[in-house]
Amino acid sequence: MYEAMKRAVLKSLPKASPGMTVAELEDRVLAHLPDDLYPGGAKAGWWTKAVQLDLEAKHIIAREKTTPLRLHRV
Repeated sequence: MYEAMKRAVLKSLPKASPGMTVAELEDRVLAHLPDDLYPGGAKAGWWTKAVQLDLEAKHIIAREKTTPLRLHRV
């Protein structure tokens, strides 16, 4: 489930600032998730946040210092 969400997050996020909000990201990843792992988008919100935090810690994605929080690929 992690790898599927990671691919969906990286496909969805833009490469440059200002990026997109977490709410926008949660909406966009749904189109890239396999139905066998995330039927009807089940648990996608939780997995989006978990993968977001992991990718931030690995410096693969970055957050902007804005309100609301915006993310983009590094």
